Amino acid sequence: MTPSRSQRVYIGSALIVLLLVIVGASMPDAFGKAADTALTTASHYFGWLYLISVFGFVVFLIGLAFSRYGKIRLGAPYSEPEYTFFSWVSMLLAAGFGVGLVFYGLAEPVLHYLKPPYDDMPGPTPESARYAIQYSFFHWGISQWAGFSIVGLIIAYFQFRKRRSGLVSTVMEPVTDKLPAPARQPTSDALNIFAVVATVMGVATSLGLGVLQINGGLNQVFGIPDTTLWKFIILGVMCACYTLSSYSGLDKGIQWLSNINLALCLGLMGWVLFTGPTLFILNTIVVGLGDYIANFVTMSLRMNPFRETGEDWITSWTVFYWAWVIAWSPFVGTFVARISKGRTIREYVMGVLIVPPLLACGFIGVFGGAALHMELFGDAGGTLTGAVDENITSALFTFFDMMPFSMVLSVLAMCLIFVFLVTSADSASYIVAQMTDEGSLEPPLYKRLSWGLLISAICLTLIMAGGLKGLQTASLLAALPFLVILYFMVFVLAGELRHDRRRMLLDLYEKHHEMPVGADAFEARDILNDVWDEIDAEDADDEGGRAQERQRR
Repeated sequence: MTPSRSQRVYIGSALIVLLLVIVGASMPDAFGKAADTALTTASHYFGWLYLISVFGFVVFLIGLAFSRYGKIRLGAPYSEPEYTFFSWVSMLLAAGFGVGLVFYGLAEPVLHYLKPPYDDMPGPTPESARYAIQYSFFHWGISQWAGFSIVGLIIAYFQFRKRRSGLVSTVMEPVTDKLPAPARQPTSDALNIFAVVATVMGVATSLGLGVLQINGGLNQVFGIPDTTLWKFIILGVMCACYTLSSYSGLDKGIQWLSNINLALCLGLMGWVLFTGPTLFILNTIVVGLGDYIANFVTMSLRMNPFRETGEDWITSWTVFYWAWVIAWSPFVGTFVARISKGRTIREYVMGVLIVPPLLACGFIGVFGGAALHMELFGDAGGTLTGAVDENITSALFTFFDMMPFSMVLSVLAMCLIFVFLVTSADSASYIVAQMTDEGSLEPPLYKRLSWGLLISAICLTLIMAGGLKGLQTASLLAALPFLVILYFMVFVLAGELRHDRRRMLLDLYEKHHEMPVGADAFEARDILNDVWDEIDAEDADDEGGRAQERQRR
């Protein structure tokens, strides 16, 4: 018996991930070397593609929001948002935080302070501190959320406007339908498998960062060894908690955990802001936003073709971030799409591109600003920068050691990271199960549990094969094929939006017998041509019917 479409995608993608786990676990050194070679090659030859693509997504989304398509709703023409603006923004804030932000929120500004991007200036200096905040805001700002929101917009449009499944293959049907009939179904399955594997790698990267940081915190606070065994134990406990969350259901489990995440994040931010150098932090955030906005285009498209130095930096930072974003975009995009039903494209784009990036910049400004103040004006004396440079996973806990109630703060931070791990695994396995079950809103439990285990397994494999470097490699390589698919998806969306607008104008013309206000001369001509084509077709049918009647008589 031939397996169904959903089973083909499920089995195919699961086998690919399982094969990577087996190869990586049995030959970690060889797997790590091969991955490192692939990372170097991909970043060297395709780094430019990641940069120009993410910048292009920003331009496309902002242009779309303020274009004549901005008022099109992600749902029926007269539908209303399912959530109030306050609830929608709250869920966006919950989605805006993640393990990666907790991992890099403090460490990244300190690392850029020590070694400024592209070797543009000596460090550590006050000038490099300001530069560090600028680039940290850039990496966690609009560009990152453009990658998430472009996928979310496409999924929401097809799910709620077109009332079709939000699968990659569904979006790509205008392209795949032009292929020969025998090649259509295998191509559609391959597209869905690519999306699943890219999502799994992106989520595994995020989970891996969290596991590394928890192990670093346990080592810093309680002296527990930073070993593979303890990473395995952390993942095992996470899987047990994730399983309980899965049994409790989507609304109860993920919603409850997300509320805890947001409360812990805001609580830690508030504590550092009001017990630390408050005025310095606020000034740092304002200056950082100004530098970020003023230099956005330059940072977005900057590379170093005229110098031999700098390529390692852009590979380790900007290219890695953008690859991670693209690999994780089907997961985050699907979540953002589900909560955005009924909103206009303009509301969606402006909300997603403004609210989460502002919160991320606030988090970096609070923790990164406080850390830089300790180094520049406090009693840190190089302790914090040395700890960050030596072991990035323990940077946050070294920072807490210099604050009041350090033990309480460190324990709360580890709880926060752990809850993020469980939430990410639970929600990601739900989304991946959905992608391997023909877009079903209620995928079977066995798929959710199996994907949770596979994501954890590939996460541990990547850590064993290369630690942080292995996680970066996985994201970059998994994102490359999906980036090509994403270009086709954007092309299809643009065509569907043009057709959608013309259809609406034609309906209004037929209803009121006059051209709608807002249609330009070219649209009016095209619509009138469509009307006359339909009239000619009806006349031809009538003439054909009369000819058949005469022949019958």
